[in-house]
Amino acid sequence: QVQLVESGGGLVQAGGSLRLSCAGSGILFAGAGNIVGWYRQAPGKTRELVAQISGDGSSKYADAVKGRFTISKDNAKNTISLQMNTLKPEDTAVYYCNTRTLFANDYWGQGTQVTVSS
Repeated sequence: QVQLVESGGGLVQAGGSLRLSCAGSGILFAGAGNIVGWYRQAPGKTRELVAQISGDGSSKYADAVKGRFTISKDNAKNTISLQMNTLKPEDTAVYYCNTRTLFANDYWGQGTQVTVSS
């Protein structure tokens, strides 16, 4: 059974930082071709990609977070992280950890709330 468990969300003032972590079980983030990433969903909006690491190790970011957020993966611990700096109120959302396998199976965490106050 695949489980992704996020942690690290919370309330922070604008300009502050948070670090989200996602621990995987039942699946290896380092598996061949696996893509790992973070998505977010704000109230009344659709879920959107924030950052991801592809199977070849390359990373990409949403334009809104470039230069402020950094995604990383620890294969030994089977975790992925999202370092979020210079947070803005518009970053407020539920953040979800995701992994997609080579066979296009999608797995999601339960989500963690990030609230940025102005």
